[in-house]
Amino acid sequence: MANGFRMIRSGMRGVEAIVAETRHSFPRHSHQHYGIGVIHRGAQRSFSGRGMVEAGPGDTITVNPGEVHDGMPIGDDGRAWSMLYFEPAMIQGAADDIADGAHGTREFHHPAITSRMTANIFLRLFAAATGPDDGASQIRCDELLLSLLAGLIGEEMSEPARAVPMAIRRARALIDDAPTMPVTLADLARESGLSRFQVLRGFARATGRTPHAYIMQRRIDLARRLIAGGMPLAEAAAAGGFADQSHMTRLFVRSFGISPGVYADAVT
Repeated sequence: MANGFRMIRSGMRGVEAIVAETRHSFPRHSHQHYGIGVIHRGAQRSFSGRGMVEAGPGDTITVNPGEVHDGMPIGDDGRAWSMLYFEPAMIQGAADDIADGAHGTREFHHPAITSRMTANIFLRLFAAATGPDDGASQIRCDELLLSLLAGLIGEEMSEPARAVPMAIRRARALIDDAPTMPVTLADLARESGLSRFQVLRGFARATGRTPHAYIMQRRIDLARRLIAGGMPLAEAAAAGGFADQSHMTRLFVRSFGISPGVYADAVT
């Protein structure tokens, strides 16, 4: 089978489109985007913030911004899927329309959905987003996205999010405010008022990652934004806090399945 990832230019602003056919196993990572996709062939097993899940042909898969997840094929033949990644404001705005003013969190609660109708709407949206612009593509994409979200979220987006302890939020904010700056467990402990071990344990419970893994994810997210903005790869690596471009490239491929160069060609 083929073993690769391909980014396709999207006509929807704030949306990235990926087609994959691979045996690749992803380590635990997260995205800053909402992700919605459909498995075309094969199957995969993954850990998510909503538990372990398996998805097979025709299943719709979802991921929330910041949600730690991994992914591995079931069997030796790998799997194939297509995926759309949405800027958070895009999904949240659409969800607000669907909720008609109701307050609450805006996140997907089911990492895998077995619904032919949902999958079909996604495939139509993917085709509309990546196809030629016929002058009416934007309104068609908007209609399909709202229809897709209405089927995916129903009333569940009003459920309260799980609270993160304030001490861990302070520690996390220290990283978020300056992800490229060196930081130690002792720094996080002072900021949170906890011991180093309490920070380590609490951080893993709240975010699904150790502080070091969280820092690396924030840095690769920063590099991705810089590359999308047109910054040369070597400069993005330095600005993202990486030792060199090869270090950035290794983590980029591990997290997203494609190299920074391929990503740059697709989005700039």
